[in-house]
Parts: sequence; structure tokens; C-alpha cells
Amino acid sequence: MSSVAIARAPAWRTWLRPGVVIGGSLLLLQIAGMLFAPWIAHYSPTEADPMASLEPPSWTHLLGTDESGMDVFSRIVYATRVNLLIALTAVVASLIIGVPIGVLIGFYRGLLPNLTMRLFDFIQSFPVFVLGMALVSVLGQEIWNVAIVLAALFIPMFARVLRAEVLSLRERPFISAARCSGATDFGIMFRHILPNAMTPAIVQVSISIGMAILLTAGLSFIGAGVRMPTPEWGLMVATGAQQMILGVWWVALFPGCAIVLSVLSFGLLGDAIQTYANPDPDRRRR
Repeated sequence: MSSVAIARAPAWRTWLRPGVVIGGSLLLLQIAGMLFAPWIAHYSPTEADPMASLEPPSWTHLLGTDESGMDVFSRIVYATRVNLLIALTAVVASLIIGVPIGVLIGFYRGLLPNLTMRLFDFIQSFPVFVLGMALVSVLGQEIWNVAIVLAALFIPMFARVLRAEVLSLRERPFISAARCSGATDFGIMFRHILPNAMTPAIVQVSISIGMAILLTAGLSFIGAGVRMPTPEWGLMVATGAQQMILGVWWVALFPGCAIVLSVLSFGLLGDAIQTYANPDPDRRRR
């Protein structure tokens, strides 16, 4: 019993660190915004009110209004749905596609795996925004198209992570033992190698969600993401940036803070997952 308690204590300390608590709290706020947006926000996120244009923060409009008279707080709350939906869809899709590709090109050798890696090199050689703008311009500025573009950008990332792990695992003694027991290549890859290679991919998921939120906001900021009047943080920052020179700071500031806090939450949680998956004995002693 005592050995079990000693083994579990570091795990509890990992998940109760201030960074994890802050990241988890911020994530819960985002989830609450996604699920309960109609009850949290009292104004429509897309209906303009020219009579309430550019009102500063007040009790009527907690975070003020933009140039169209739309409530900034309501748009930020509803934008949580859009940004997280795009980010989660893109990362999950890239994980589902990239992981099997990474396992295959890591396990097998030959022309096809090498060509696949060169294709990934070609995709990742382009600046992210340039490639994203090109793909969105072809597919159209819709929410699902932005998610498809981000998934295409993240697939090589997950495939490379899995390939590196598979390359280090395929020559291990337990793989040789599986071959001797008559296991097929498919069984070796997805029953023996994949479960032992997923830890870096799981860590990468949290980091990639934060990256996807930044890329979504960045594409919308430069006009290659979602279109007005869809509530989206980057689009709101782009709209408010034009007014900041006139002293209207709240339209761009608060959506920008939402981006920072959202990305921070996933970064903190990703760091916690990495610490839990790869514990540092020296850190535990401290």
C-alpha cells in the first residue's frame, strides 16, 4: 500500500501545480462559453445596432461595442465556439490521418515512405500563412474550410512525431519477440508499436490546439479566415485595430486577451501532460 501511495504522489503533484490549475480553469471557462453562450451573452453576436456604435465598456455593454454596434462581450463568448471548433476539428482530423501515416512510413522502408517524407518537406517548406491563404482562397472563407486547411498543415507534424517514435521502437527486443510469435506487420504496428508511440502525439495535441487557435485568428486578421459577421477573435482584433488610433481600444484589446488566455491554457496543459508522461526524477525530489 505504501509503495502505491509513493508512486501516485508525484502524479497528483503534477496535476495540482499552479500552471495546471490555471490552464484547467481557463479551459473550463472556454468550455462554459461554448456550452452556455446563449445564457452568458445577452446580446446577439451578429445583429448590428448603429445607434450603439463604439460605446465604451459600461453596465449596459460590459466590454463595449464595435463600429457596427455589436456587443463585444457577446461576440467574444460566441467566438469561443468558432475558434475552438475550428482548432479541435483540425487537430483531431490531423491526428486521425497523421498517426497511421507516421506509423506506416516509420515501420516500412523504401521508395514510398521516402516520397511521403519529401512531400511533407515540401508542405512544411512554405510559410504557414502563405500556404493557408492559398488554400483558403481556393476552398473559400468558411469555418469548415479553415479547419480543413489547418488539418492539412498539421498532418505532417503528427506523422513526423509518430515516425520518429516508430523508428526507435521497431528494433526493440519486444518487437523481435512479437515477430517470433507469428505476429503480422499490421499487428506489430498497431498492437505493439502504436500504444508505445502515442505519448509524444498526445502531448503534441495540446500544443497544436493552441497553434490552431493562433493560426485561425491570424488568417482571419489578414482577411483569409472566416468572414463578417461571424464572431471570431482574430477578425474582431482586425476590425478593432483600425479604431485604436482614434482611442477606441476596447474593440481590439479584449478579443486579443481572449486569444492569449486560450492559447496559454493549452500551453500550460500541454506542459503538464509532457511532465506527467516524462517525469524528471530530479524535479520530483525538489
